[in-house]
Amino acid sequence: MGQTLAEKIISEHAGKDVKAGELVIAKVDVTAVQDGTGPLTVQEFKKLGKEKLFNPERTILFIDHASPSPRKELSNTHTVLRNFSKEYGAVLSDVGAGVCHQRLVETFVNPGEILVGADSHTCTSGALGAFATGMGSTDIAVAMALGKTWLKVPSTFKIEVTGKFQEGICSKDLMLHLIGMIGADGATYKALEFCGDTIENMEMSERFTLANMAVEAGAKAGLFVADEKTREFLKSRGREDKFRSIKPDSDAVYERIIKIDASTIEHTVSCPHTVDNTKLAKDLNDVKVDQVYVGTCTNGRIEDLRTVANILKGKKVNSDVRMLICPASKDVYLQALNEGLINTFVEANAAILPPGCGPCVGVHAGTLADGEVCLATQNRNFQGRMGNVNGDIYLASPYVAAYTALNGYISNKL
Repeated sequence: MGQTLAEKIISEHAGKDVKAGELVIAKVDVTAVQDGTGPLTVQEFKKLGKEKLFNPERTILFIDHASPSPRKELSNTHTVLRNFSKEYGAVLSDVGAGVCHQRLVETFVNPGEILVGADSHTCTSGALGAFATGMGSTDIAVAMALGKTWLKVPSTFKIEVTGKFQEGICSKDLMLHLIGMIGADGATYKALEFCGDTIENMEMSERFTLANMAVEAGAKAGLFVADEKTREFLKSRGREDKFRSIKPDSDAVYERIIKIDASTIEHTVSCPHTVDNTKLAKDLNDVKVDQVYVGTCTNGRIEDLRTVANILKGKKVNSDVRMLICPASKDVYLQALNEGLINTFVEANAAILPPGCGPCVGVHAGTLADGEVCLATQNRNFQGRMGNVNGDIYLASPYVAAYTALNGYISNKL
């Protein structure tokens, strides 16, 4: 009986062949925390009485959620991570470096590896052909100390996407469509394995978006075959030597197979207050917005910023709209500067935020007022997500975000 991608990667790390449903102990290659979850992880690690990290060079501490810190309480938690890094030799990704999930794919994670992180969107790295998943702070503390973790091997949904997208459609529309189809809990503790010619033709940035939002369907991981696109991405990041091809077996057993025709996908929007509450952008033209936010670990990459800049070029954001742009990492920011994208944004009257999570988590930068509406390229629209339970959040692609900013209402064209 063949194995899925998830079963193959976990088997290698468990030292035996495994199948869905088994409880296993598996070696961990990379562990990660961020400033919201990291202080508790540090506390739990110290309770274990361990004098050193199992693998300090691949233990990454990210300060990205409140970055820079808006108040002293959060500044104090940042100090905890900085001091821990110095004491134990862990890698520190400090203010301005960017969102943990973007930084992980840029620098730290490789095909065939296992990454565990104290953040639910750790699954982003699955686009590289890694098994990447979020866990609680205590579980991460144990992985940091022992270099291994326990988990149940997830069964897999095969998501087969074929055909060509219509003009302006992207993987964000596809993922919102999928989540709307199966529900926010439709793939709870499953692995989503993406395949098909549409996926094969996608750039890595679009694959990262799909893997990132796997958890919004309840999934444990989102996985992709490591192919030539993966190799080229790793080469661009200076680690082509880390490439390896890893594929599911032709007779792998899937719990469910979902087939999607890419040509039928339209611009899709998640409406308040759940990601699976989806509608088509063309049917939401009566929804006026106060804020448009482009960024996050979902859609803050250079390709996303190029899409927005191409639409904004020579135009002005609607006078009733605040538009916020937040590059996902320092490298994305520098590239956007070099390509003149930042000039385009500023000339269009958008505001530029430092690389990080920004308004997405509602800690600072872009908190909504009572009754305000925001259209964002982020991955969650839960009530209160952007800092105010009396605000409404709609989720969409960078393409829809740009046109919405220009028109002042949800739209996909001028």
